[in-house]
Parts: sequence; structure tokens; C-alpha cells
Amino acid sequence: MRDLDWTDRPWDGARAYAESKLHVVALAFCLARRWPKVLCNAVDPGWVRTRMGGASAPVDIDTGQRTQSWLAASSDAAAMVSGRYWHNMRQDQPAAEAMDAVFQDALVARLQELTGVALP
Repeated sequence: MRDLDWTDRPWDGARAYAESKLHVVALAFCLARRWPKVLCNAVDPGWVRTRMGGASAPVDIDTGQRTQSWLAASSDAAAMVSGRYWHNMRQDQPAAEAMDAVFQDALVARLQELTGVALP
């Protein structure tokens, strides 16, 4: 949390990308906790063939979007959950920090410091 915006550390694109994914998952879980009537999940689509992922990525775009589209549009009871981590249409285990409420709250507090925006 000390250098969330990479102003003090030497830039490491791979590490920054990995940290950003951890932060997105932690934020989703924090929102699920704070707003229990709103469904909020995190999805790992895998390494998808896009301009960012490149032509050698093993997951096609249809497969890559399937889980989040299902969660967003389905009335299936299995999709009506919150605070979960998904990969390939199944719940999976995220990094332990992402599930830690203390870490989540520290992240939200730091993001508020950086942006000036407070979550209700």
C-alpha cells in the first residue's frame, strides 16, 4: 500500500499488472461486503487472444467472456452470488490477500487518499 501508484519503486510492468489484478479482486470483495444487496464478483478470464493478449494467447474471445456475461445476465441461482472469484464458469480461490477484509479496507482507504473519492 505504501507505493500503490509506483511513484517510488522502479517500474516493473509485470509486477504492476499482477498487483493491479490483486487490487481489482480485493476491491470487488470489499464492495460485496459493503453492499450486500448488490452482486459483485471477480472474474479471471484467462489469457485471452486480444490486442493486449496477443495472437498466441490460448483462450479465444468467446470463451474469455463467457463467465462474466453469464454472471451479468443470468438468473440462474448459481450466478446469483456475490463476493466470489470465478474462472471458466466455476468458483475458484483468489490470492489470500484479496479475501482479507483488513487488506480490502486498507486498499480502499489508500485509493481514497490517491483519488479524493470516498466509497459510500
